[in-house]
Amino acid sequence: MYNLDNIDRQLISLLRADARTSVSELSKRVGVSRATIQNRLNRLEKEQVITGYTALVSPHTNNTIALVRALMSLELNGCSVSTIKSKLLEEPAVSAIHTTNGRWDVIVELQSESLEAFDKILGHIRDIPEITHSETSILLSSQRIKSPEM
Repeated sequence: MYNLDNIDRQLISLLRADARTSVSELSKRVGVSRATIQNRLNRLEKEQVITGYTALVSPHTNNTIALVRALMSLELNGCSVSTIKSKLLEEPAVSAIHTTNGRWDVIVELQSESLEAFDKILGHIRDIPEITHSETSILLSSQRIKSPEM
């Protein structure tokens, strides 16, 4: 397990807000040399703390992007989470799987191109025998929270 220090946490926070921030800009904001930033980024990538960089695309871009997005909370009947994860990963509409504590064992992020497709997806997931209860919330709008300037 990799132990993050304050510089690592600052870098991750800045990259979460804008993954395209240049090394020189990161250097200025964190207050260390460009070489230090580059070395830290290389190490964070090598240690798989940072596993990739991505573009956030508006769901309104075109009709190939998901128009229906939802969170589905699942209660399991005591089976292993890895068993349910492998079954959920077979569904292309699943964009993320989160284990959690409390009432729900797993939270699944779903995406589909229409309500009709979404209805079929819910049916497929609800047919998994290890799922005892579910609750789904369709996301109506979202706002990404950026990290505060450091």
